Amino acid sequence: MTLDYRWLHDRVRNRFASDDAMEAFLPRSLTPDELKQLGDDRYLSAMSQRVFRAGMTHSVVDARWPAFEEAFWGFDPETLVLLSPEQIDGYTKNDRIIRHRTKLQTIPRNAQLILDIRQEQGTSFGEFIANWPSADIIGLWRLLTKRGARLGGRSAAGFLRLVGKDTFLLTSDVVARLVAAGVIDQMPTSQRDRQRVQDAFNALQQVSGRPLCQLSAMLSLSINPRF
Repeated sequence: MTLDYRWLHDRVRNRFASDDAMEAFLPRSLTPDELKQLGDDRYLSAMSQRVFRAGMTHSVVDARWPAFEEAFWGFDPETLVLLSPEQIDGYTKNDRIIRHRTKLQTIPRNAQLILDIRQEQGTSFGEFIANWPSADIIGLWRLLTKRGARLGGRSAAGFLRLVGKDTFLLTSDVVARLVAAGVIDQMPTSQRDRQRVQDAFNALQQVSGRPLCQLSAMLSLSINPRF
């Protein structure tokens, strides 16, 4: 089954007073050049922020993030990969941050991921992210889930959205529209179902020329006008 882009566009357009209002509402992703210009410290910061957001109110985590930036020396991967268990213990006593030991332990592990990718690819982590094709964004999710710490579920996609990499999100509203269209019949957890979702997004992108993040938002808006 496929989704009809013209139907999707018209349904979403009816939620807004004008074309300009709709376009202003839809999210934007960064260009590959902009992604390459982000330092690897920004990727580790966003990765860690997404880990801490999981299961928590995002605004609570975001309000604490300046304190995290200060406590973790700006999230330089080469520095944080050396964090010792004793240093992690020290962070569990810092009441300016969120003192979740298991999540704190992901910071050096994800710093190692970034350094490993840099060594393997001979590029910055940002260039690696920028060069990954949107037509296989689920492949990048899979890599981050497999090699990163606590980046499973929706966290890989959430991290990519935080840094500005074009990706779709599998929110309940997006999944509801995909189910209604017959693309899948439940939340896609298997690689087969995720590939069906990727194929559906690729088809929409080919017709519309829109980035995945906008198509994702439009699918959500087609179900939930408050998005």
